[in-house]
Amino acid sequence: MDKSAWRRGTIASWESGKGFLLGLLILCLVGGGTWLFTIKGLYLLPEKMCEGTLERGMVTQVLPQVRSAEDGSGRRGGGESFSFSCYVHTSSNASLWGRAQVRPVFHEQWVESYRGSGDHRIISVSADGIEALAQLEADDAVAALFVPCVPPVIPPYNASAPYAVITEVSVSGDTEATGRTLGQALTDIAYSLTEHAYELAECKKARNFPEELPRYEDS
Repeated sequence: MDKSAWRRGTIASWESGKGFLLGLLILCLVGGGTWLFTIKGLYLLPEKMCEGTLERGMVTQVLPQVRSAEDGSGRRGGGESFSFSCYVHTSSNASLWGRAQVRPVFHEQWVESYRGSGDHRIISVSADGIEALAQLEADDAVAALFVPCVPPVIPPYNASAPYAVITEVSVSGDTEATGRTLGQALTDIAYSLTEHAYELAECKKARNFPEELPRYEDS
């Protein structure tokens, strides 16, 4: 083989190798982009949502990684009929939803509404007149909070009824956590919504909410 033929063969091999490396680089970039697009949905949510009550870190404890997600919140009514809602919907079948509302309700009735026929396993904690519970064996995982509240105005027909801010947070579809861990995460979200709603509803009795409620594992 003369030098010219050898040089042409070397150049051709080098060009072929360069093309292979370039193709591999493009594949990695496309694959990496697809990976980011597929699982980064939750991390593209705002750091704080729902008027600052819901942190992104709370969401990632509950919902699995998805392609895309959206959040939202809303207020309705005022005083004895006030409600505040918060949600995160995802491109998969997983969703997180919560609502805190002021309602006339007896504590015993509230508890029984979650205990149901006895098929649901309930865990609960309380502190400073605030009670939280979680259903561990429901079709959709649920956490709820109860905080007594005296609205600024009470209708005459409910003058003797006790009022409270009652909050429920639930998750449907696939979840990142399960069991007691999931119940704790949902309860922490419910607690944050409750504290916010208590202030917005202008409940008469000033209340110092603890930094957090006791953990379920300690109960």
